[in-house]
Amino acid sequence: MSVVPPNRSQTGWPRGVTQFGNKYIQQTKPLTLERTINLYPLTNYTFGTKEPLYEKDSSVAARFQRMREEFDKIGMRRTVEGVLIVHEHRLPHVLLLQLGTTFFKLPGGELNPGEDEVEGLKRLMTEILGRQDGVLQDWVIDDCIGNWWRPNFEPPQYPYIPAHITKPKEHKKLFLVQLQEKALFAVPKNYKLVAAPLFELYDNAPGYGPIISSLPQLLSRFNFIYN
Repeated sequence: MSVVPPNRSQTGWPRGVTQFGNKYIQQTKPLTLERTINLYPLTNYTFGTKEPLYEKDSSVAARFQRMREEFDKIGMRRTVEGVLIVHEHRLPHVLLLQLGTTFFKLPGGELNPGEDEVEGLKRLMTEILGRQDGVLQDWVIDDCIGNWWRPNFEPPQYPYIPAHITKPKEHKKLFLVQLQEKALFAVPKNYKLVAAPLFELYDNAPGYGPIISSLPQLLSRFNFIYN
């Protein structure tokens, strides 16, 4: 059973104002109802190769052991990943790095202690996909689209901090990276760069993991323009 506040109008709350007692405070910050992002065809982009880029850790166990050791020294690990989108036949596709036959990841990695998130992601994007001819890549990063936390030194990650966790072991941020109309990417030889359509990712945690399979929902707030 709901109770209607005595000051509430029968036609709904006043729009654009906030009520505190009998006073109204005008909201000055505009609400962004629609964020427009330009997408370009996959065929606009050129993909070359460069020397292999290997993981810091030789196994999952080694990764969590290093995370444990670093946590004791510098605290929670901060990770950033970039979401790059193209389109084919007006269907959005996310660029993923494929290692082997079944492992997919977003480009990104660990931040250095004290490193700015956006500048760190630009550094990592250049290390992973940056071209080799000396031309600097212009990474446009304006939108954080997701936050994930690792509560323990174990694989599970969640888009929230569980109530009983006071010291998460890793915080991962996902950023939308807006691509220029044309670009050249250099892909490490031990990876493939694949374009996965959103309908393939949607609700497909068994194939891509919980983070990548959540991208269709995270990206649904954007209005894509297919150029």
